[in-house]
Amino acid sequence: MKSLEIIGFKRANLGKVEAKQLRLETSVPCVLYGGTEQVHFHTPAFLFRDLIYSGEVHTVALTVDGKSYKCIMQDVQFHPVNEQILHVDFLELLDDKIVKIEIPVRLTGVAVGVIKGGKLVPKLKKVTVKALPANLPDFIEVDVTPLEVGKSVKVSDIKLGNYTIMNSKSIPLASVVSTRELKQAETTDVKGAPAAKAAPAAKK
Repeated sequence: MKSLEIIGFKRANLGKVEAKQLRLETSVPCVLYGGTEQVHFHTPAFLFRDLIYSGEVHTVALTVDGKSYKCIMQDVQFHPVNEQILHVDFLELLDDKIVKIEIPVRLTGVAVGVIKGGKLVPKLKKVTVKALPANLPDFIEVDVTPLEVGKSVKVSDIKLGNYTIMNSKSIPLASVVSTRELKQAETTDVKGAPAAKAAPAAKK
């Protein structure tokens, strides 16, 4: 899994007033937990660009006042109106401690149903994975090639590695649906099909 570096600075105070001031200075209040101690710190907002907006999952090489931690972003809070990052939670990664994290689903191949005129519709962009840090995948690859129109690939179809998928197995990851043109073609085929000839009446 790819890693990003983030530099943080310990917070002197933990009150709402200081947190508000940090945000005015384009810095984000954060907390690191999961290890032997909780670390409250802040870091410049621009450092979260690739971590939050890239669509990929990364581990984080976090340095706070000269001390280094390996962690993942566990939660992020946004302002409901302007989408400003308000707060970020990080979870420290320990080699022998299982963690849960959302991993992107990557669809591969061209579905048979798409070749026939259908449309591939992604249903689930991420799945929740439980694993040791060393076994966390960058993404979950799902082959959609066999999908016919009206069919779906589900969580149960994922080829598992050294990790556990926490989502229900019945949840669809992607489906191939009929487009309007395909539906019209199917209707035309039905209407244009020659009517079956009636069997001749038996002679008396």
